Amino acid sequence: MRLIELLQGLEYECLQGTLDREVTEVCLDSRKEMQEGALFVCLSGVNFDGHDYAAQVVEKGARVLVIERQVGLIEEMTQAGDMTIIKVSDTRYALAWISAAWFGHPAEKLKVIGITGTKGKTTTAFMVKAILENAGYKVGLMGTIGVVFGEQQYTTSNTTPESYLIQKYFAQMVEAGMDCVVMEVSSQALKQHRTQGFVFDYGIFTNLEHDHVGPGEHADMDEYMQCKGLLFRQCRIGIANGDDIHLEQVMQGHTCHLETFGMGENCDLRGEDLKLVHKPGELGIDFKVSGLMNFRVEVSTPGLFSVYNALTAMAICAHFQIHIADIQKALSEIKVKGRIEMVKVSDEYTLLIDYAHNAMSLESLLTTLRAYEPNRLICLFGCGGNRSKVRRYEMGEISGKLADLTIITSDNPRFEEPMDIIADIKTGMAKTSGAYVEIPDRKEAIRYAMSIGQPGDIIVLAGKGHEDYQEIRGVKYPMDERVLIQEILAEK
Repeated sequence: MRLIELLQGLEYECLQGTLDREVTEVCLDSRKEMQEGALFVCLSGVNFDGHDYAAQVVEKGARVLVIERQVGLIEEMTQAGDMTIIKVSDTRYALAWISAAWFGHPAEKLKVIGITGTKGKTTTAFMVKAILENAGYKVGLMGTIGVVFGEQQYTTSNTTPESYLIQKYFAQMVEAGMDCVVMEVSSQALKQHRTQGFVFDYGIFTNLEHDHVGPGEHADMDEYMQCKGLLFRQCRIGIANGDDIHLEQVMQGHTCHLETFGMGENCDLRGEDLKLVHKPGELGIDFKVSGLMNFRVEVSTPGLFSVYNALTAMAICAHFQIHIADIQKALSEIKVKGRIEMVKVSDEYTLLIDYAHNAMSLESLLTTLRAYEPNRLICLFGCGGNRSKVRRYEMGEISGKLADLTIITSDNPRFEEPMDIIADIKTGMAKTSGAYVEIPDRKEAIRYAMSIGQPGDIIVLAGKGHEDYQEIRGVKYPMDERVLIQEILAEK
């Protein structure tokens, strides 16, 4: 592809060389092999800076460099071959536009739905996918659990991948015949311009709480909100939680048509007359939908946040002219791996798996389950190694206050001793009068929880969620709680 075509839409300065040249591939990782004539984008990261490896990539065959600051050895690199050097103000922003052009602007051939917010992104994305697929659409998914379309599934290291990968997956989805793609859009991705190079058809705001503020993330809450708000300067239609107290700040400077959902009377799509649903081994919620649509719906996951997630999904799908029966069917059957995922093992007690792995999410989960008035609420969890001790204290205290019994076990100990992590959790438990047992082996802990289940109990396995491994001393060993549960049942 011609370089001048790749740079369309960008402001840049050509420091040397010609724009009228063929580019053989686009690269951003200096460690990989590259073809003669490759374009290399120098990205500035937390630990590595691509500008420092400019000479190395030229030796490997790169003949176009995209930079945001001066690189050394320009003269030597020029002597090594015909070089073109392009200077831009932000190479991550440039990478997004270059990647979109490289893959032929695939987003223009899809309906692209982007979901941002502190909580609810994954569940909402799966709800949207389920509703649209139930109505006959072919839908791709990109988020925390990976990239899924058709029979293809890829794991990703970030909730929202790097811009080059986003465009690559878009192109593969188009080739596979997808109509739509639902993306989780993190604040970090927006901050780093990973989602530039295209316009979202729909941008979604679920909610905002104090999170992701600290070293390597956001300087403060103002920056966090400002980054979330960037999505609404890059979408045609914005759909937002009208009940969130941060809505006005997040939407400052938005350029999209804005619609709202929530419980408030001013919301365009509303949830009313909520009723908890408790069936043998299952929990859910039933409510009336009013405003833009009018009908009753039952969601197969519990709690108020399930209502918000469902309203979000319905507000999106209203733009696709989905039949009410298709919405009702999809929401009554929805299951999201590791997100209040109920595993039916008994008609007497309810067992569920959830990704709650910090104090905020654990408190929200246990408070939600308390509303169902269980005979006992049993919480099994551990904490990750080489992470904040404060998180361990807080989770121990939350579980001690809200659960009738806490089973403290191992999560991903990484390079710490499991018993040291458990000791930290017990420090938090000691601030409460909550009962607990400690069983370091996670399978044995689950076995114990299932063995003591009584009629009306709710047992929650928290922390691992969708993860199917346990990380110990740098090695990820296979461990899926669903598999462990089936093994325990088979052993009986």
